[in-house]
Amino acid sequence: MSTFSISIESTSNPAIKKFQANSFLVNHNSYEFKNIDEAKNSPLAQQLFYLPFVKTVYISQNFVAIEKFSIVDWIDVQNELSQQIEDFLNDNGVVIIEDENSIKKVPVTVYAESTPNPAALKFVTNKKLVTETLEFKNIDEAKNAPLAAALFNFPFVKEVFMDSNYVSIHKYDVADWDNVFQEIREFIKNYIEDGKEILSENFKKTPQAVEQEKESQFEEMDDISKEIANIIEEYVKPAVASDGGNILFKNYDPDTKNVKVVLQGACSGCPSSTFTLKNGIENMLKEMLKGKINSVEAING
Repeated sequence: MSTFSISIESTSNPAIKKFQANSFLVNHNSYEFKNIDEAKNSPLAQQLFYLPFVKTVYISQNFVAIEKFSIVDWIDVQNELSQQIEDFLNDNGVVIIEDENSIKKVPVTVYAESTPNPAALKFVTNKKLVTETLEFKNIDEAKNAPLAAALFNFPFVKEVFMDSNYVSIHKYDVADWDNVFQEIREFIKNYIEDGKEILSENFKKTPQAVEQEKESQFEEMDDISKEIANIIEEYVKPAVASDGGNILFKNYDPDTKNVKVVLQGACSGCPSSTFTLKNGIENMLKEMLKGKINSVEAING
């Protein structure tokens, strides 16, 4: 079992501090408690309400947020409070007790968006699903991703791509989207509302872990590769994500000045995206990094 550590983060509300854990505390539900009676199913929240300055306790996937009364300043209590939460978790303290009566279905909305790839559709939810982009080419690759594995049980599902709050699905030609998209939309909606596992515990990563991994990979790059990666992250990724896909910087060859990028999700295998993205990115990089780029090669993930 991993050891919990807690970091303190400010929020836009000066009365609220976030106490962020390095591991997940609860699955996909979020909780808000205004007093100790409301917190009867949360031993952690109950303990926190014994502190006279605690006004409201919020518990989400990997953090506890606390709103305080004005009788104290955060600077005087935040470190001790952080240590108290950390000690509670490391002493196998229970965050939430879930029973049949306490579990309520969380309303979930799921809507379908078309993508430039006619074989792919994007299903957007109002709930955060994952903390990083994940692509599964078959059910074996999805063994640690129960939602993706369940989707592969539909015979027309070819590939599954997941990002923050959406799932992009590639289908085989055997089915038309008009005939199956509603079935998929309802399946995803019910799956999330039932509180089923999106990713298995050993596959989950907290936002901090994902960010640390990215920073580590970034620091290993040469200077030009860092410039390319930053341009793709800032100018290209948002547009690609809106189409249900993802783009990854793969490598830069300083001798040939050739850049390789990987296309995932709806962009992978799209009849138009390889040409459009290749030329769009190529022109952008040539303009922004004059003399350093000859060509861009787009590879399907």
